[in-house]
Amino acid sequence: MTIAGSIILIMIGAILTWAVEFQLAGVDINVVGVILMLGGIVGLLFGIWRMTTIRRTAVTRTNQVSPVSPVSPVHPVDSTRTQVYEERRYDDPMV
Repeated sequence: MTIAGSIILIMIGAILTWAVEFQLAGVDINVVGVILMLGGIVGLLFGIWRMTTIRRTAVTRTNQVSPVSPVSPVHPVDSTRTQVYEERRYDDPMV
């Protein structure tokens, strides 16, 4: 269940609990609304928890770069460049 789906369940439950006034035989609309709101809250908490625990990997690469024009032999040009990027894999199992 996504976060948007959870928010929709909470909204539908709130409407059924506080805005609907009709009665159905054998069904309490207020209880159905409360159940939907609780399910939406649980789904929302699970979705937020899932987003924060997705496995992330930071990768660092160092590449040798040749200097374009050396300034002087006394002050050598730094010939390395470091790239850091974050990689997310959604198909990895959760830890």
